[in-house]
Amino acid sequence: MKNSAASLLTSVDDLFTTQEERDEAKRETIMEIPLSQISDFPNHPFKVKMDESMSDLVESVKSYGVLSPVIVRPKDNGEYEMIAGHRRKRASKLAGKNSIKCIVQDVTDDEAIILMVDSNLQREQLLPSEKAFAYKMKLDAMKRQGYRSDLTYSPVDNKLKGLTSAKQISKDNGDSQPQIYRFIRLTHLSQPLLDMVDEGKIAMRPAVELSYLTENEQEILLNTMEWEDCTPSHVQAIKMRQFSQEGKLSEGVIQSILQEEKPNQKEQFRMPKERISKYFAPGTSSQKIAETIIKALELYRRKQKNMKLLL
Repeated sequence: MKNSAASLLTSVDDLFTTQEERDEAKRETIMEIPLSQISDFPNHPFKVKMDESMSDLVESVKSYGVLSPVIVRPKDNGEYEMIAGHRRKRASKLAGKNSIKCIVQDVTDDEAIILMVDSNLQREQLLPSEKAFAYKMKLDAMKRQGYRSDLTYSPVDNKLKGLTSAKQISKDNGDSQPQIYRFIRLTHLSQPLLDMVDEGKIAMRPAVELSYLTENEQEILLNTMEWEDCTPSHVQAIKMRQFSQEGKLSEGVIQSILQEEKPNQKEQFRMPKERISKYFAPGTSSQKIAETIIKALELYRRKQKNMKLLL
């Protein structure tokens, strides 16, 4: 498989072939390739979900086959690596197909990354985590290809000068340059926190601030959020980042910040966990504890009501 560094060197083939012959070698070809010979793209950031859309795609492949060929590139071992078409490959396998029509392109690692990202960013519904890792992969690839990347650029600074990778990505994909860097900051979140961003439990702006916390601080935050049954607002996340930068973000500080009343926040009843922990198995989530307590109270109320009727 080619790599980016190799593209900078003059190969023996370049010395003894014409430019026309080299261009012809790079020209794409279409082949029917066994699914077993196509591996997934390394660190592919886009999730292949088993949802209703996938079910519809499977039925379509069963009836009509894959209408649009996937894009692959050749590997050194004679097999192929998927660039664009992971969903179609999965649907083909589920539909009982043994092969798939492929466009074969002989491209470098960085060219493959950019093609893979661009072909998937056109999808309408993408999770924040998918955009985060996709933008980072493309930005790093463009940097290696010679674009300025300005990776020290602040995610809230709006003053970029000159041609940058982020500026090019913005032109290609529609997100503003600051938004691209906000997405990339999400790659510094722990997986549980990133999942909460994907699920809409943590908004983008506080998530960016939380991405500056250390791994240990993020773990403490996650446990405290579960116990307090809340997520931080943007203002609270900013406070946590400031305390973290000063080396003062302890568990007590996180708890104190999360307990601050937010605008329009509903009053909540809290009970020390140690008072009820003996009634639950170790590791039981706060949500499960709360649901069990509510059910027990409902049962108690029904019994009280029945007793009154008997009197």
